[in-house]
Amino acid sequence: MELKLQMNEKKRIYLIAGEPSGDLLASRLMRSLDRKLDHEVEFFGVGGETMEQLNFKSLFDSSDLAVMGLAEVIPSIPRILKRIHQTVNDIIEKKPDIVITVDSWSFSARINKKLKSLNLGIPQVHYVAPQVWAWKKGRAKTCGKYIDRMFALLPYEPQYFLPYGLQIDFVGHPVVESGASKGQGQNFRKNNNLEKNVILCLLPGSRRSEIKYLMPVFEKTIMLLKKDFSNLKVILPTVVTVESSIKEITKKWSFPVQIVSGEKNRYDVFAASDVALAASGTVALELAMAKVPYTIAYKMNKISSFLAKRLVKGRFANLINILADKSIVKENLLENCQPEILYEEIKKLLLDKTYSENEVKQAYDVLKILGAENEETPSDKAAKIVIKMIEEK
Repeated sequence: MELKLQMNEKKRIYLIAGEPSGDLLASRLMRSLDRKLDHEVEFFGVGGETMEQLNFKSLFDSSDLAVMGLAEVIPSIPRILKRIHQTVNDIIEKKPDIVITVDSWSFSARINKKLKSLNLGIPQVHYVAPQVWAWKKGRAKTCGKYIDRMFALLPYEPQYFLPYGLQIDFVGHPVVESGASKGQGQNFRKNNNLEKNVILCLLPGSRRSEIKYLMPVFEKTIMLLKKDFSNLKVILPTVVTVESSIKEITKKWSFPVQIVSGEKNRYDVFAASDVALAASGTVALELAMAKVPYTIAYKMNKISSFLAKRLVKGRFANLINILADKSIVKENLLENCQPEILYEEIKKLLLDKTYSENEVKQAYDVLKILGAENEETPSDKAAKIVIKMIEEK
């Protein structure tokens, strides 16, 4: 006989988000679940600053998991293994109604594999399909062994997992509900006396390894730009995982950088910006949502770069370009991540209005594929499925 949870019982939901992008995604899912369950819900697990703003208490500092690149991951293995053991033990103790891992498949897969082996009878969901279309296609087969269901952000992702019997739902990309398009640009400029400045929004990433390799390149790029744009103002929205490192680095630069934190300030800066220079990642979609002309960059150590060029498939790295199957936003990756190249592209975006406006229009049109103008948000779609899984378990 199937037992249904009583409506007056609080649902116990365990969330694991190992990086800032996952933290943001999980926080939106939390809000939707809390609303749909009439606040009769308790959240546990691992998360970052955005989840903690919702009174979520993380099991440990999620920045422990924010590593990328083979050379960076190897020294972190003992710490990550310890966190896996700690997380699994906490799940056993908390006895949640469902476990939802968010992004960071390398860490999430190990959690889910261990939970499956324990046969606890807890439904396991992974939110954000691993990019098997880009590399490691074998992971599509593995996913079905470790989890019960998956939520995909992109419309073409289910086709890679369905052949292996995994139930997967395209819910849409959370960037469309991010508020990235609702920043108060004029107010930000006025409040910061920047009405006559050219504003460059600098976004070097949320991982320590990213800022290590990108910040020196970005510094030289800005120095070149300042020769042409004397009124250039650099503003850097950051996240807690790298904020102290960012401040330490920029205080040594020969020009001032205004550092802001928090989601509202971040989106206000987007709205105020004339152009942006960003690390490749989710932020590129936020900039497209905010209709900011931008270019992306990425740089890694030599070993990781060597492996990436041989393992990663596909023509593009930026999701805007991937979904459009053409180059809309200029990508400056690995050996092309050079100050002179970045300088020329940003200068073109600032001076050639037809060029920058065309990029903005095409990039936003691509976002419609991800649900930019849909009535139901991706988080609401995901929350409905989660609640149904809890009730049917």
